[in-house]
Amino acid sequence: MAEIARGPESHDHRHHEHEDHQDDRGLGHFLRILVVPSSHGVENSVDQALESSIDGVRAVALSLIILLITAGIQALVVATSGSVALLGDALHNAADALTAVPLWLAFKIGRWPPTRHYTYGYGKSEDLAGLAVIALIAASAGFAGFVAIERLLHPHPVTHVGYVMAAAVVGAIGNEVVAQYRIKVGRRIGSAALEADGLHARADGVTSLLVLAGAIAVAFGLRRADAVVGLLITAAILIVGYQAVRNVGRRLLDSVDPEVVERITTTVAAVDGVAEVTEVRARWAGHRLLAQVRLNVDDSLSITAAHEIAENAYHELLHHVANLSDAIIHVDPSTTEVDPHAATSHHWRDS
Repeated sequence: MAEIARGPESHDHRHHEHEDHQDDRGLGHFLRILVVPSSHGVENSVDQALESSIDGVRAVALSLIILLITAGIQALVVATSGSVALLGDALHNAADALTAVPLWLAFKIGRWPPTRHYTYGYGKSEDLAGLAVIALIAASAGFAGFVAIERLLHPHPVTHVGYVMAAAVVGAIGNEVVAQYRIKVGRRIGSAALEADGLHARADGVTSLLVLAGAIAVAFGLRRADAVVGLLITAAILIVGYQAVRNVGRRLLDSVDPEVVERITTTVAAVDGVAEVTEVRARWAGHRLLAQVRLNVDDSLSITAAHEIAENAYHELLHHVANLSDAIIHVDPSTTEVDPHAATSHHWRDS
């Protein structure tokens, strides 16, 4: 039996040196990379992951600016109108903006090189940031619900309804812009946390439209409409919170889309010399995809020839599987009367 393990340590040591060098740079370099794109190529998996992190940080930074401006405008209107629905929307937008803090930290930490204790690196910090996003969603839902119930029990007149309507429109537009940007970047770089935050922003846009509907109702004389809309906003926040829990939970449990596994399988199977692909496993470390592939080759091949097949499979995976950062290729002989894994299989059954 020939076993070829293909990992980053045998690919190009300069990639690791490059990453270490990037991590040693200071705040000035980090601020520069927020606005200046770096080079990107499928041949260099570390540079690809680094570029993804930079894109994620840029998305978080721009979203923070837009949402803070949106929440600030709404807060000014709340102070003059007394609208509890707009207050809930403004607070939720502010909380959404604050999710930039854990996400920024996660993308920054995720760029740290692996250590002896964290051999896969720190990519999972993004998923932990997703938990922080969920906590902020839950907190904003609780506060919005409390204020809405209090106002429903103790009605208070809403003034400057026209300003409330305008602020609601600003909130809807600002959140939808942020949502589309976060979801697009999150899906492109494979970040579940950033995508969940984008869904959160989209829900905020819907709640802003509810504020608009409530303001229109108040203008027609329905005093309690503002508080009712506040409760509807709370329900909408809870719905998006459920979606975020589901997405981040799946990522924490190493769930991957079956289409990703199928793409890995077909890509490796098409490599010359591969007789059969017998096992494919994949998992996410933040927005970096890791894969493990077991394949069969002709048992008459030399170790050098088998290693070349593994190399070709590795490079094909980097070319054709989005967000793939690393892969381990295990090579088995295809025709033999002896089970090449008899010893390890026996050990697994005994344990």
